[in-house]
Amino acid sequence: MIGPNLSAWSLKRPSLIVFLMIVVVAAGVLAFKNLGRDEDAPFTVRTMIVAAGWPGATVEEMTSQVTERLERTLQETHKFDAIRSYTTAGQTTIFVDLDETTATKDIPDVWYRVRRNIGDMRLTLPQGVIGPFFNDDFGDTFGIIYGFTADGFNFRELRDYVEAARSKILQVPDVAKVEILGAQDERIFIEFSAATLASLRLDYGQIVATLQAQNVLRPAGVIQTDQERVYLRVTGAFDNEKDIENVSIASGDRTYRLGDIARVYRGVVDPPTPMFRVNGKPAIGLAIAMRDRGDILALGHNIREAMADIKAALPVGIEPVMVADQSQIVDHAINDFLVSLYQAIAIILVCSFLSLGVRPGIIVALAIPITLALVFAVMDIRHINLQRVSLGALIIALTLLVDDAMTTVDAMLRRLKAGDSKDEAASYAYKALAAPMLIGTLITIASFVPVGFAPGGASEVLSSLFSVVAISLVASWLVAVIVGPILGKAILKVPEGGADAKPSKLVSAYAAFLGAAIRFRWVTIGLTIAVFVAALYMLQFVPRQFFPSSDRPELLVDLTLRQNASIYASEATAKRVEALLDGNPDVERYSTYVGRGAIRFYLPLSVHLANPFFSQIVVIAKSIEARDRLQAKLQGILAVDFPDVVARVSSLEMGPPVGWPVQYRVTGPDIEEVRRIAQDVAQIMGADARVSNVNFDWMEPARQVRVQIDQDQARRLGVSSRAIAAVLNAAVTGSPITQVRDDIYLVNVIARSTPDERVSFESLASLAVPTPAGRMIPLSQFARFSEEQEFPLVWRRDRVPTLTVRSDVVHGVLPEAVVNAMKPAIDAYNAKLPRPYRIEIGGTYESSNDSSANVFSVVPIMILLMLTFMMLLLVSFRRMAMVLFILPLGLIGVVAALLVFQRPLGFVAILGILALIGMIAKNAVILIVSIEAEREAGKGVVDAVFAAAKDRLTPLVLTAISTVLGLIPIAPTIFWGPMAFAIMGGLLVASLLTLILLPTLYVAVFGREDRPRPPAVTPAAP
Repeated sequence: MIGPNLSAWSLKRPSLIVFLMIVVVAAGVLAFKNLGRDEDAPFTVRTMIVAAGWPGATVEEMTSQVTERLERTLQETHKFDAIRSYTTAGQTTIFVDLDETTATKDIPDVWYRVRRNIGDMRLTLPQGVIGPFFNDDFGDTFGIIYGFTADGFNFRELRDYVEAARSKILQVPDVAKVEILGAQDERIFIEFSAATLASLRLDYGQIVATLQAQNVLRPAGVIQTDQERVYLRVTGAFDNEKDIENVSIASGDRTYRLGDIARVYRGVVDPPTPMFRVNGKPAIGLAIAMRDRGDILALGHNIREAMADIKAALPVGIEPVMVADQSQIVDHAINDFLVSLYQAIAIILVCSFLSLGVRPGIIVALAIPITLALVFAVMDIRHINLQRVSLGALIIALTLLVDDAMTTVDAMLRRLKAGDSKDEAASYAYKALAAPMLIGTLITIASFVPVGFAPGGASEVLSSLFSVVAISLVASWLVAVIVGPILGKAILKVPEGGADAKPSKLVSAYAAFLGAAIRFRWVTIGLTIAVFVAALYMLQFVPRQFFPSSDRPELLVDLTLRQNASIYASEATAKRVEALLDGNPDVERYSTYVGRGAIRFYLPLSVHLANPFFSQIVVIAKSIEARDRLQAKLQGILAVDFPDVVARVSSLEMGPPVGWPVQYRVTGPDIEEVRRIAQDVAQIMGADARVSNVNFDWMEPARQVRVQIDQDQARRLGVSSRAIAAVLNAAVTGSPITQVRDDIYLVNVIARSTPDERVSFESLASLAVPTPAGRMIPLSQFARFSEEQEFPLVWRRDRVPTLTVRSDVVHGVLPEAVVNAMKPAIDAYNAKLPRPYRIEIGGTYESSNDSSANVFSVVPIMILLMLTFMMLLLVSFRRMAMVLFILPLGLIGVVAALLVFQRPLGFVAILGILALIGMIAKNAVILIVSIEAEREAGKGVVDAVFAAAKDRLTPLVLTAISTVLGLIPIAPTIFWGPMAFAIMGGLLVASLLTLILLPTLYVAVFGREDRPRPPAVTPAAP
C-alpha cells in the first residue's frame, strides 16, 4: 500500500467527496467551453529568413560578395542545422534552419544573436547593398483569407476599400495580424523619348533635378510670437500626375511644359509584384492570423460578423469572396472527433454493462465523466487546445482510464463475494492494488515520454498526446481510489452465490487452457518465440510512411517555369490552368498566387517565397473523392499540354512540411560538375517506373546581354560606366526620381524611356548618352553588345553549391519504398564520386529518419523510467526480466494488424508502439504482483499463478476489449488509423500472452520453489 489508505479516508468523508465531485464536474464543463479550438497542434517553424539586395550585381558577384559573407557570419554565430540560400542577380535569400533539438524558449535568443552579429558585420558588405532584412515570423499561419474582386473600379479604388476593411478587422478580438495579398503599388510614370530630348537639346539630369527640387519637403521656419507659433509652409509639392505634367523645364532661352515633351500617367508597378486571383479574377486578398492560444471558432464567428458589416458598406461591384476559412474546417473536424469521443464512451459503457453488470457498469459510467472533467480542467490550466492531436489523445486515454475503475470495481465485487463488509471491500482495492495500479500508471505514462520530450517538429506536433494521456491516467487513478469506493459502497450489492459460486465457463476454459500451457511450458515458450521471429521477418513487408496526406479537400497546383521567366509568363500559364478549373463539377473554388506561393493558410504548408517564375493555385474540391479525381485529371493534362512547366499537383501534408517527397541533394564546389552529377542522379531516378516528374530546383543557365564599354573612348567623351549604367537603367527599367504623397500611400515617380525604345536591342544601341559638353552620343559609338549565359538562380547549402534532384511518386506508392529501392544504385554511384562531391538523401525519407532518431534518442530515458518503476514494485531482477520478455511480443499483433488492414508503419504508428509497451508492462506488472500476493497468503507457485491469473482475467480482458473497441471510431481516420490498428492488434495479442505466456514463464522460473509459504500473520492487537 502507498501511504495512508485514501479509499478508507474518502469513505469516512462522503459529503466532502461528493462536494468535490460536483466542483470538479462544474469546473470541467466550464473548462471544456473555454478550451481553444484549432485544427492542428502547434509546432514551431525553426527557420529565419535573411535577405539582402545589391542592385546591378550579377549572380557571381552577389554570391561571392554578399551571400558568402552573410553565410560565414551565420555559421560563426550558432551551430545551425543548415544554412540554405538561393542567389539571383542583385538579390540573396538565406534560410537559417535551427537544429530540431533547439528548445522553443531558446529560439528568440538565437534570432537576437543572428541580428546582432549580422548588424556588426553590415559595414563589411559592398557599398550599395540594401539590407540585410530579417523575417523570423516565417511560421505565422493565416487561417482565414478573403479575396476582394472589383467590377467597374480600378485597382487603386479597390485597394482603398480593402485597406479600410483591414483597419476594421484589426479591431476584431483574437486577430494578431492582417496581411494584404496581391496589392500592386501605384507608380507615376514619366516616359521620355531619347530622340525627342536630343532634338530639343534637353538634359535628362536637369529634368530630374528640377522635379526633385520642386517636390522637396523642407522646413520653412516657425514664427514665434508672445501668443502663438506660426509655421511657414512652402507650396510646390506634387499632389498628382497633373502637377508633374505642368512642371516647366528650361533649356537655354526656351521653356517646355513636361507634359508636352513626355508622357506622364499613373499606373501600377511594372513589372507587377506577386499577384492574387480568385476564381480566375484579379483580386486583392486579406489574410488574417490568429493570436497564440486563440479560439479559431470564436475568431471565425467574429470575422464573419465583421465581414457582414464591411460587405454592407461596400458599393455594388466590389465583392468579398471567402478563399479559406480554417474555422469551418476546425468546426467540422472537432465535431467529427467529438462524435468519435462520444462513440468511444458509448462503446466502453456498453462493454462495462454487458461484462460487469448494471450496478458495476454504473460505477464505471460515472467515473468516466468525472475523470474527463478533471482532465479538461487541467488542460485549460495548461493551455492545451482542442485540436486533432489532443482530441485523439483523449480517445486513446479514454480506453486506458477505465482500467483503474474496472480493476477497483472487480476487486470490490470479489471481496463482497468473499464475505467482506462494504467498507472493507471498498478499501481493499487500495490496500492490495493501489501500488500496482499507480506504478502501472506511471509505467504507461513513461512509455509516452518519447512523444512528449523528443526534440523536433514532428514530435512537437504530437507533444500534447503525452500531456493529455498523462493527465488522464493520473486523474483516472485518483478517481478510482477516492471516488470509486464511495460509488461502490452506495451502488454495489453482494453478488449472488458467495465465495463458493461456480466459476463461469470463460474462467473454466481459461484455467484448462492455462493448465495445458504450463504443462507444456517449453513448447509454449518456443512457439511464442517462433511466432515473434516470424513477425520480425514480416515487418519488412509493412509499408513505411512519415506522415499521411491531409484529409482536407484542398489541392495545391505548383507551376514552375524556367527560372529566367517573367511574371507575365507565369500569369499566362496560371490563366491557362485556371481555364481547366472553370466549370469543373469537382471544383468548389480556387485561388491563384502568381509570382509566389500561397501564404501559410495551413500550418504544415511548405511555403514558397516570391519568385517571378513560380505560381501556385489552391483548389478546394467539393469532397475528398472529388479531390482525388481532380488530382488525377490535372496531372494527366499538365504532363501533356504543359511540357515547358514543372507542374506538381498534391494534397496538403500533415506534420512538418517536406515538399517533393523524393529528393537527392548533390553538393560540391564546382557548379558544372554538380550539374553533371545531378543529371546522372536524375537518370537513376527516372529508371524506376514508380517515380514521376523528375526535376531540378535549378539547372539551366539563362542569357544575359553584356554591354562592353570601350573605356578609352568613353573617357575621351567624358562618360563613365556609372553614368552609362544609370542611363540604361533609366531607359529600360526606370529610375525613381521622387515621390508623391497621396493619402496613406507613397507613390514613386518613375522616369523611363518610351515602350518602343526599351524593349529592343536596336533601340538600346541608338540610345543617346549625354556628355558633360552637352552633346548626346549614341551608345553604339563607344559600346558593343554581346549575349552570354549565366545561372539565373543558384542554391547553396552550408556555403556549398547544392543542386536538388526532386520527383513525385505515382499514386498508391509510398516515397520510402521508392527511396529504399533506389538506395543501392545511389550508394554505389555516390561511392565513386571524388571528394568533396556527394549525394545526400532529402525529402520524406530524411525527415522520417531524423524524426525517428529524435524519438529514439529519448527511448533510453523511457526505458530507464520504466525499469525503475518496475523495480520499485517487483524488487527482483527475475520478475523484471519476465516483464521485459513480454514487452516486445506485442509486435506480433502490430505487424499482423498493419498487414491485414494495409496500414503503413509511420511516425504516428511508431509512437503508438512505444505507448503499447507501457500498456503491456502495466498488465504484466500487476499480474506478477497479484501472484506474489497469493504466494504471500501461503499458496504454492502453481496455485498462486492460477488464482492470480483467474482474478486478473476479467479486468484484463475487459480493459483489452474496451481499448480495442474504443479505438474503432478513430481507426478509419487517415492520421490516427495506423496508430489505432497498431495498438488494437498489439494489445489483443499482448493481453493473450500476458494471460498465458507470463504465468507459464513464472512457473518455469519459480517452479522449483513450489512449496507453500506460511501465510502472513497479522500481529494481534494488544
